[in-house]
Amino acid sequence: MRRTAVVWVTVALVATLGASGCAKDSGGSSGGGAPAGAPADCTRNPPPAVGVPAPPPPPPGAGANAGALKVGMAFDVGGRGDASFNDAAAAGLDRSKSQLGVKDTKELTAAIGESQDATQTRLRQLSTGGYNPVIAVGYDYAPGVAAVAASSPTEKFALVDSTVDNNAPNVTPLLFAEEQGSFLVGAAAALKTKTCHIGFVGGVQTPLIQKFEAGFKQGAKAVAPNIKIEISYLSPAGDLSGFNDPAKGQESAKGEMDAGADIVYAAAGASGGGVFRAVKAASTAQSPRWGIGVDSDQYQDKTLADVRDIIMTSMLKRVDVAVYDYISAVAGNKLDTLPKEFDLKVDGVGYATSGGHVDDVRPQLEAYRAAIINGSIKVSATP
Repeated sequence: MRRTAVVWVTVALVATLGASGCAKDSGGSSGGGAPAGAPADCTRNPPPAVGVPAPPPPPPGAGANAGALKVGMAFDVGGRGDASFNDAAAAGLDRSKSQLGVKDTKELTAAIGESQDATQTRLRQLSTGGYNPVIAVGYDYAPGVAAVAASSPTEKFALVDSTVDNNAPNVTPLLFAEEQGSFLVGAAAALKTKTCHIGFVGGVQTPLIQKFEAGFKQGAKAVAPNIKIEISYLSPAGDLSGFNDPAKGQESAKGEMDAGADIVYAAAGASGGGVFRAVKAASTAQSPRWGIGVDSDQYQDKTLADVRDIIMTSMLKRVDVAVYDYISAVAGNKLDTLPKEFDLKVDGVGYATSGGHVDDVRPQLEAYRAAIINGSIKVSATP
């Protein structure tokens, strides 16, 4: 998904929503009170009444010519084609080819259960092959990047989702405020649920994925304090199979819907496809179910075309933006201009509107976005 300016709500519109929300009218998904068909105690709060946030700044080094760069990318488990995290990184690399002139790239992918020696070997293969910079996609690369960067001090490395222990000056962490984007899709879920009961499926139970859980829960409860939220993880910390197990994702989502959830947020990489297929199987005209995607705009993903009609929105983690901006900054020798964290202020996270399924609640979501950007809402990174 290309980087576009967000649509900003006007002060008058937000103020009007705040005033009308205080009246707590019943029914519908855009006013106060309980969502239509939801339990009576599922009262929804009005959205915050806030001003208009400034638009995000332009990407650093925009327009730099990167034709001389050879860019290596080490994907996480699942690689290009996972319809989620890795594909977002791949989109940034592809954009650098079309807009920055990058011609020479090489992509390698991690295997499930591989050793750190194998991780380092992959990174060294890129480095010794003349690829500079090398972009490592995923926190599991942190030890390998630290080791390889230390032995190749003149080469540049980027690490998505983590830092390195030795704070090597040639390593640029690309970090995100996943909890902020997850807050917005949690708010959307609370505004759209008919049962006042939603769910979260995480791939691997790590502090990173718990950021998604934390924001989702906080956003949902900001809207509907009495909402019920199912939480499940597909694998424990250290076992990355939860990011690439659609069958387990399908089973977990079915369990959450059997418990009463009618909207399920999947922060589980390629396993999210299984979550969506469970949602599709359970959804009927009389009792619709919805899935929420992650990282990329999954409604637009061709590999998920068979389930796109139940994808309500996706939490956009703009790894594509970070990868593109990093390559541009390397080409322009402006690495110091990159943000320390890609958050709502820089359009680093957000939510998708494809399919029009959240159009009716978009003004409320934009009000929450503005409140997070101006600091009146603080989003926790831990559940």
